[in-house]
Amino acid sequence: MTNPPEFIPAPDSTAPESTYFDLTALPQAARYKLLTASVVPRPIAWVSTVSETGTVNLAPYSFFNLLGSDPPVVAFAPGDRADGTPKDTALNVASGGEFTVNLVSAALAATMNATATDFPRHLGEPETLDIALVPGIQVRTPRVAASPAALECRHVQTVLIGRTRIILGEVLGLTLRSDAVQDAGKHHVDTAALDLIGRMGGRGGYTTTRGTFTVDRIGYEAWQAAQEKAPED
Repeated sequence: MTNPPEFIPAPDSTAPESTYFDLTALPQAARYKLLTASVVPRPIAWVSTVSETGTVNLAPYSFFNLLGSDPPVVAFAPGDRADGTPKDTALNVASGGEFTVNLVSAALAATMNATATDFPRHLGEPETLDIALVPGIQVRTPRVAASPAALECRHVQTVLIGRTRIILGEVLGLTLRSDAVQDAGKHHVDTAALDLIGRMGGRGGYTTTRGTFTVDRIGYEAWQAAQEKAPED
């Protein structure tokens, strides 16, 4: 989209017809279906970790986001297996204390999807699927060579809320594909060049991130000035 949407004033007291779901009364499958179809798009954390035996694990998670910059923190929820035991990613993070979040471009969508297969713990996805890796710089976990952006992370804390397992990590370093760096000295990034994808609702639903628009923010004084210039009804 090239043109930003027009400013929409605050709606009147007449709300559109809506449907309410009491998530505390619904089974987990229903909650998942509703939430993942409503909170979109969700960025994908393609997380690489190393097991205690040296096997590199690589798995995608869309319950993920960046939570701050001072220090930079990421969070993702790998979920547990059906029997309640942690997945390989969570086990590896707990034992190694490090992980790398590889972001996924449109060209890597099929490869990323293949790593969601529930391989046995002794089979590493990169080796099994022939995915090239590059050694980490500040962490021992490698990154996906073809990923346009990778975040090297140190495990800070794992939070358990019921059966939801949330892993928090401090981002120590960021690797970007050079053609997406417009000015390294000024830290300008061509986000569109990364061509990242996000998760949508439903089975297999994804979206690209190139169809963007901008809406400028204004300060309070500028807003007041605009109100004074606005024509009266």
